[in-house]
Amino acid sequence: MFGFFESEETKKLKSHIANLSALAKVDGHVDPTEMNFIISIGTKHGMKPNEVRHIISNTDTSELQLPTNDSERFDQIYDLVEMMLADGIVDESEMEFCIHMAARLGFKKAIVGVLVRKISLGVKDGLTRESIKLEAQSFLNY
Repeated sequence: MFGFFESEETKKLKSHIANLSALAKVDGHVDPTEMNFIISIGTKHGMKPNEVRHIISNTDTSELQLPTNDSERFDQIYDLVEMMLADGIVDESEMEFCIHMAARLGFKKAIVGVLVRKISLGVKDGLTRESIKLEAQSFLNY
């Protein structure tokens, strides 16, 4: 009922939580590590854990709100890749979902696979989000 009065930022955050939730569910279950990761993203942005859990349980009914600029797009795909890596197991369907979501977020189809793999390797290597973003800019042509 009050969704009409939500700010654009709140709508974007809820959409991002829904995207993370969909990725977590791709392999058939939400691992506790994945759940904690999604909740941490929400709480970092001011949401209460029970609000995040509500979004997760109602992912199918959420209306997706795509980011409006390249920086937000990168941050969302970065979080999705980080989510994919959260349980320590990279399922092929999770990788495909990340690649699909990168394309849906507006990245060129020709580079989405490279982008997801670059982020994945950067996270595994312990690089910061900003350094991965800077490296990605060279082939994203922001």
